[in-house]
Amino acid sequence: MRAYTSLAGHILGSHPQINGYYEMHLSYEDASALDRQLELFQQGDALKPNSRYLFDKLLHNDYVLRPERLGRADIKILVSLAEPAHTIRSIVHLFRQKPDPDLYASPVEAANYYMERVRALAEFCRTSNWPYFYFDAELWQRAPERLLPRLTEWLELDSPLSARYEVFSQTGKVRRGDTSERMLRGGIDKARTDYSHIAIPEVVLDEAREAYETCRRQIISSADDSLLT
Repeated sequence: MRAYTSLAGHILGSHPQINGYYEMHLSYEDASALDRQLELFQQGDALKPNSRYLFDKLLHNDYVLRPERLGRADIKILVSLAEPAHTIRSIVHLFRQKPDPDLYASPVEAANYYMERVRALAEFCRTSNWPYFYFDAELWQRAPERLLPRLTEWLELDSPLSARYEVFSQTGKVRRGDTSERMLRGGIDKARTDYSHIAIPEVVLDEAREAYETCRRQIISSADDSLLT
């Protein structure tokens, strides 16, 4: 969460071979999940002619991925981490905008969420035999010219991914990803939002940094390919 995933989904989902661009809130534990994924997507969008992929993003530990049980050989897995300080502050900022108090408006609880998530991703990468491509999430904003060609290659697309993207029927909607106006611009905004006013206890931030660095090393070591900042 808060790791450029809405931008990622829109850039990927704007390619003619890729359908889908938002978070579907599904687990993928058996082949029937793929039917649910397709049904949910087609409630608001149509499949592109001659397309190859149906995209989803799994941001939370509530949603499980078991690629070996899905009965498909052409699954492409992307794994990405964002560094902790900016990400945790972004989570806090997001949840402080909500009308009712929320657990993740607390920097400590947001940090705990973050650490649980990166550890779960590391465990998935350690235990799954499915190949995956790892990249640092910040590359979407800092160096898309490096990231997009590598993703194009990993996904075996017939044409390059573009830094420009479409605005879709679910863009900006609640529970579908980033609801900010930035998503309506159709291209990468390289201005980094400043959340420095949000204080995280230093001991908590140190623990989050250690979790990030440890899990990132583990994930990179098992990746079939990777791209780092």
